[in-house]
Amino acid sequence: MNDLSCWETKFKSCCYSERLLKKLLLLNETATTKIDILEIKKAIYYARKYHGHQKRESGEPYYSHPIEVAYMIADYSFKPDILVTSILHDTIEDTELTKETITCIFDQNIANQVDALTRLKIDRKISSIEIIKLLWIQKNSDDLLLVKYFDRVHNILTIKAKSPEKILKIIEETLTQFISLGIYFKSKIPEILMIEEQLIQLCYQNIILKQQSPSLELILDNFQLPSLTSQNEKFQN
Repeated sequence: MNDLSCWETKFKSCCYSERLLKKLLLLNETATTKIDILEIKKAIYYARKYHGHQKRESGEPYYSHPIEVAYMIADYSFKPDILVTSILHDTIEDTELTKETITCIFDQNIANQVDALTRLKIDRKISSIEIIKLLWIQKNSDDLLLVKYFDRVHNILTIKAKSPEKILKIIEETLTQFISLGIYFKSKIPEILMIEEQLIQLCYQNIILKQQSPSLELILDNFQLPSLTSQNEKFQN
């Protein structure tokens, strides 16, 4: 944390950060609660620092992913702590950044939220679905569920760089599990319109893989949007 007092001078802009910051400045013009742009830049700085030279399968720098997640979330949850959390959401799981260090750099709330989104637990690494189940039964976790939702949306948007096998697994998981979050948010956040259908559409945009993966074709052809009630029961089981 030697750079805690001088990170501003070390901050380097990139196309991903410029896009996010431009959007936040625009939203700030009409927002009741203003976003501290400096705090967002600090989150970007540390995300870039700790994700370092990690690459996504698409070849893009890994830090581009959490920044893009924050970009999408800003339209639905314009809260400073959630935007910072979304930018840092993979750091504990995939880098050397710890919960304790996040507490020192930001605060305990941010550290707790990033930790709640982390699949690495005391005894094992849990799945994304298990994270959702844990968040689902907690009070006041809607914003963190939103981070998980747009984390998956961005993963679907960039899914073509993965192998057909991984694509099949991710799309199946998305259609059978994550769709319920779109249904849930549509009932909770009026500004989110048809969000579950948007995620289904993203899955269908990869329909070309049907020729390579018959099982994917079966999933897509037989998929029916689950009811909110049935999905609530699934999460609570």
